Amino acid sequence: MIDFWNKARDWAAAHPKSILALAVVVALGPFLAKPFNMDDPLFIWTARQIHARPWDPYGFNLIWYRTLTPMWVIMKNPPLAGYYAALAAGVLGWSETALHLAFLLPALAAILGSYKLARHFCDQPLAAALAVLFTPGFLVSGTSVMCDVLMLAFWVWAAALWIEGMEQNDFRRLAGAGVLIALAALTKYYGMCLIPLLGLYGWMRRRRLGWWVAGLLIPLLTLAAYDWATRSLYQHNLMSEAAIYASRMNPYFGGLFAGQRAAAGLTAVTVGDRAAASFNALTFTGGCLALAVFLAPWLWRARVVGSFVGAAALAAMALFLEGPLLAHYSRMKDGLRWSMEAQIIFWAAGGLAVLALAAADFWRRRDASSCLLSLWVLGTFVFTALFNWTVNGRSVLPMAPAVGILLARRWQELAGAKQIRPAMVRRGILAPWVAGALLAALVTWSDYVLAVAARQSAREVRRRCAQSGQTLWFQGHWGFQYYLEQLGGQALDRLNPAIRDGEILAVPLNNSNLQPPDSPRNAFYVKGPRWLTDMNQFVGAGFYSSSFGPLPFVFGHVPPENILLYTWKSGPGAKP
Repeated sequence: MIDFWNKARDWAAAHPKSILALAVVVALGPFLAKPFNMDDPLFIWTARQIHARPWDPYGFNLIWYRTLTPMWVIMKNPPLAGYYAALAAGVLGWSETALHLAFLLPALAAILGSYKLARHFCDQPLAAALAVLFTPGFLVSGTSVMCDVLMLAFWVWAAALWIEGMEQNDFRRLAGAGVLIALAALTKYYGMCLIPLLGLYGWMRRRRLGWWVAGLLIPLLTLAAYDWATRSLYQHNLMSEAAIYASRMNPYFGGLFAGQRAAAGLTAVTVGDRAAASFNALTFTGGCLALAVFLAPWLWRARVVGSFVGAAALAAMALFLEGPLLAHYSRMKDGLRWSMEAQIIFWAAGGLAVLALAAADFWRRRDASSCLLSLWVLGTFVFTALFNWTVNGRSVLPMAPAVGILLARRWQELAGAKQIRPAMVRRGILAPWVAGALLAALVTWSDYVLAVAARQSAREVRRRCAQSGQTLWFQGHWGFQYYLEQLGGQALDRLNPAIRDGEILAVPLNNSNLQPPDSPRNAFYVKGPRWLTDMNQFVGAGFYSSSFGPLPFVFGHVPPENILLYTWKSGPGAKP
């Protein structure tokens, strides 16, 4: 048995890329048939538009909020992921399996790119890349057809090429990195943050300007061209529109867009609001990068781990007693229970451990590499907490490669200082890795079950309520909207309702943008996740938006997916 494990270890050391490719397929392969859910339909509808009119990706209207709205108003991401999906669908088709198979390639590229990048920073690049893969943030995002993993793939490869170009004084690599930065920014606007991040790294390496700066002109010119194109097509700068949307929608935002907040009728932001947003971001950082939490006892002294837990507990009590966090989740069933409070404190402590990794690495090294990694993590955290339209797992995801590298560097330092001894490894260092991978798989499975429940809810509404000569109306979005529209349902335009008396309106309770009438005709439920969920406003899980809950996922009793059915009748109780 010992010989077998030694041979397996030697083979893995000799074939790290094969190990990573196999791990990606094993981790994501079981979810290739996952139904489309959450914001997946937005990207699919964009891809279908591109398939028909490739020069006009957002040139159609959609009911996603209250009324029929141009897609360029609804979609707050650039269209490159839609172009990729359209290209893939042209070859493989539009089925769930076909598109998930196509998006398996960006996931593989992101992990292999993390490995390539980690080779410049640590002696354990395989461990660093696996630490990216086996996190809830990556695996859940990897089972979608949204833009996040595709952007991450461009991001890590751009960073790797930029570092190699700076080390080798190779402008071809720097130019290639510039092209990849542009592609990242055209996939998700957050990708443009690579421009100042890698620019600062270049300055710290060279301490003077040079031809290397020209590599950053490529994404700047590309974004200027994109700005001109969107203005020509839609008479608006879509990058600015996305920033204004974030300022209006973020309940804790208090930054540059105070004027827009006032115009939208939002109240002033208090210090408590900002503290609540930061605390929310801590729980999402710890939960979405859970492996860093499980490894903390091996990477920090016991009193340091205790300080993380103590600080998280004190902050949680202050926010619960003071009110901003508790008030934001007042619609949760039975409020915040002790089991949820324990989970909040646990993952918030984990978030502190992640931020401490970045701060400690910079404090000890204070070089260009540590500056890049620490600003990568801390910058993503600040954006997630205070500048994005909501705290969510998708916004935490970009820091995963940097955190994986920091974990490997921390382990390498402690092993070199003899603080990690072989006896400690024998006593169970595999345990946190197994726990992290198992948790990531369970959260991803829960997300899969939720997507299946959304599709089944649409089918059950159609089976129960379809009547000849009548339109089947609904509120709600995400996968429920996607599949019910395929079955002939029609989203209710609340500003211009065409629904007639006697027609049926279906409303899924665990959904967004709802305004149901007062008295339902009847209701039914569909079984969804039972003891772990990543998106349910009644138990406080909000992986895709913290407006649904203060945690990216929650352990505990999860109610089924309830769908209310109304027979429409005009009058005081009607709420279109």
